Amino acid sequence: MVTSMNSMRGDLQRIARHAMLERGLLPDFSDAVLAEVARLAPGFGPLPSDVRDLRGLLWASIDNDDSRDLDQLTVAEAAAATEGTEGTTRILVAIADVDARVKQGSALDGHAKANTTSVYTEARIFPMLPERLSTDLTSLNEGQERLALVTDMRVDGDGVVQKGELYRAVVVNRAKLAYDSVAAWLEGTAAAPAKVSAVAGLADNLRLQDRVAQALRQQRLQHGALDLQTLEPRAVFEGDVVADLRLDRSNRAKQLIEDFMVAANITTARFLERKRSPSVRRVLRAPDRWARLVELAATYDAQLPAEPDAPALAAFLRAPPRRSPALPGRLAGGGEAAGPR
Repeated sequence: MVTSMNSMRGDLQRIARHAMLERGLLPDFSDAVLAEVARLAPGFGPLPSDVRDLRGLLWASIDNDDSRDLDQLTVAEAAAATEGTEGTTRILVAIADVDARVKQGSALDGHAKANTTSVYTEARIFPMLPERLSTDLTSLNEGQERLALVTDMRVDGDGVVQKGELYRAVVVNRAKLAYDSVAAWLEGTAAAPAKVSAVAGLADNLRLQDRVAQALRQQRLQHGALDLQTLEPRAVFEGDVVADLRLDRSNRAKQLIEDFMVAANITTARFLERKRSPSVRRVLRAPDRWARLVELAATYDAQLPAEPDAPALAAFLRAPPRRSPALPGRLAGGGEAAGPR
């Protein structure tokens, strides 16, 4: 069957809907969900007593150029000398407090529970919550007062999170920024984005965030985090027709958000542990075929220990190859594939 180019976006949307339904997800909102959204008031009323007022901080979002559902903000502050932590930086990550607007047991909550996430496809985004919530009432939009859950951390000069706490706060996004333009500025290949220059102090704050993020990344790498680069192509539409595929590459701004979110997740896990609260965690197991990785490394004149060792594997992957791999015996052509499985 030949597909009309003029209906390409529509075809991709139908394929996405079918795939969601096959997997038990809900691509559409029920009438009950839409009725609940229609009844929501635009403001959040008087601040509860447990909500801190952090509207005065230089919060900013960094996301994709076309993002409308802004779920995180970041800001940095040099720790006060009175804290006795010279060289330590206070890093705050604010996450949209959706729970403040979506009540447990509601139709909205039921839909979110069924899908658990927004589904991103090239032709259409299927949000976990209706757009009035995801891109407006709970989205951390520029210039809007919003409720957020804040992870407040102290990071030392070596990139170690010394302590952290979680609390609710009201925040204001001072600038909606985009990954590529912020990265080009941080990497020294372009001028600061106009929105950065327009907010007094924001440029220095972002540079401080960048320095802390780089320290956090180095700390993770020293502990064996694998720095793997993956290709993420995005469809470029002209009207409803796919005109091109563009690769989304990692950059300094994406790494900044990634490193802060990893630190925030670890801090949250420790917070829940202190509170003796149950939580769901992902466990990364040792490779089943570690001996195969040891064998592969040897073909590059590199040596991995006999037992699984994350820092050693990370160092091997980062190091330039000493020579092209010599693939003796069954590793040479005609036998088993040389790569790990």
